[in-house]
Amino acid sequence: MDLRIGSFRYDNTEALFDGSVTVDGVASTTMSTAATLPEVFERLVRNEVDVSEFGLTFFLRALDQGTPLVAIPAFPVRLFRHSAVFVHTGSGITGPADLVGRTIGEFGVYGQDPGVWMKGILADEHGFKPEANRWVIGGLDHPAPPFEFTSHPHPDGLDITTAPEGRTLSGMLERGEIDALFTANVPQPFLDGSPNITRLFPAYEPLERDYYRRTGNFPIMHTVVARRELLDANPGLARAVYTAFHDAKETGADRYRRFRRLYEAPVMLPWVNALMEENDRLFGDDWWPYGVSANRSELDTFLRYHHEQGLSKRRWTVEEIIAPELLGT
Repeated sequence: MDLRIGSFRYDNTEALFDGSVTVDGVASTTMSTAATLPEVFERLVRNEVDVSEFGLTFFLRALDQGTPLVAIPAFPVRLFRHSAVFVHTGSGITGPADLVGRTIGEFGVYGQDPGVWMKGILADEHGFKPEANRWVIGGLDHPAPPFEFTSHPHPDGLDITTAPEGRTLSGMLERGEIDALFTANVPQPFLDGSPNITRLFPAYEPLERDYYRRTGNFPIMHTVVARRELLDANPGLARAVYTAFHDAKETGADRYRRFRRLYEAPVMLPWVNALMEENDRLFGDDWWPYGVSANRSELDTFLRYHHEQGLSKRRWTVEEIIAPELLGT
């Protein structure tokens, strides 16, 4: 069979794009990417690819709509997100308690993957209540309507609006038209040095490392999904796709391990060795694990957050969303 796979081009998927890792038992593989991640996701929704990277929240929304998708436990994107909440410096927000009753922006949909994680973490650890805020959905650095390829569930009574036409969330934050922003990407005015935007947690790395030590969670943003009928019609395909994504990830990880032997000469970032040594002490050798057993806590936590935040009709279980033949991974 021929297989079309959609993914962004990361260091953990590069081997699939350059052909050094292939899907066993597949005659040919066409790798598809796009300029932005929402476009990658949209290609799956439009049946332009057979297997694809997909944001966890978009996957769960599709399941709630009855779309017969199933997850393959490979996780191309996982990020700590304490760094992904930005505030206007004139808002008076100096900590999580100050977010109550504020106007907060979010990119593309209410409940982006990073937003789900940070709302959940803030709720668990600081008593944050998303329903106590006003929410504005829009484009980050370019004006854009809410995503059309997905559903838009939210709790009844939530105060949620769309950004005014022609406005961007980063611009609204810089001008103080919103007080805070939950985002997947860093707003451009912040990168440009705007004095009007700062992070909710400026010293985020120690907080994120402490969060991992306490919870064991390295937050998952995206998984790999396929249509259930495709996997049913091709026994062994789920395992072959999982193995390919796993081997591609290991190829990328081995590249970093080689960097250490070469004193990071192949990369332009100083002190990469020191960072890897510090990460080894925290994560161990496999800092980016695939499979269910090593990621059950992250998956369970996200499924709980998604339901608690009114984004799922019910709380899904790991056993319901993962391809059955891969539950033992």
